[in-house]
Amino acid sequence: MSPRPRQTSDEDILAAAARVMQRRSPTQLTLADVAKEAGVVPATLIQRFRTKRNLILTLCRTAPSSCAQQFAAARLRHKSLLEALIELYAQGTSFAPTPEAMANGLAWLQNDLTDPDFHSITLEQFRIIRDETRRLLDDAVAARELRKCDAAALARLIQHVNGGAMLAWAVYRQGSVAAWVRREIEFLLLPYRLPAHKSAVKRSSRRR
Repeated sequence: MSPRPRQTSDEDILAAAARVMQRRSPTQLTLADVAKEAGVVPATLIQRFRTKRNLILTLCRTAPSSCAQQFAAARLRHKSLLEALIELYAQGTSFAPTPEAMANGLAWLQNDLTDPDFHSITLEQFRIIRDETRRLLDDAVAARELRKCDAAALARLIQHVNGGAMLAWAVYRQGSVAAWVRREIEFLLLPYRLPAHKSAVKRSSRRR
């Protein structure tokens, strides 16, 4: 006799944990919070993940591979490589749509910086984002969307501007965080764009 299938998959539980992390800091989040969000009892989480730390660690381990998948999907979704890049970063703000969620994200980042197991995952994720950004920039140069440039240095700068823009948005609280990040990265890339693509960006900016 085959075992009964799980009504709530591990993937569903991890997605529920990600949603709760937007509303709770590391000290506030409990297994009961995640269980309620996932529609299961806390004992289910203990049976599958044992501890809160192991649950969050399991969730974080999915991040590096999902980053690479997101870059690949964006390349297929957008005709312009630079548009794909800008929208990837803009959509990457979805984990913190409110200043409160941003504050919780910073609290989780503190955990990533102080716990070696979490830090190794975050470091891998940052490296993948940086390297995939560089590849997109290199391909944009080859496609004549960008002037020849130091793609590795520009990729690092885009990553820095992205983080700073999200923080600044949480302070200024004007518009959406996605629009804020999109505007800043577009401005950063503007001097590197070839003339035909510069005019397209200016027309797009006026429509917003």
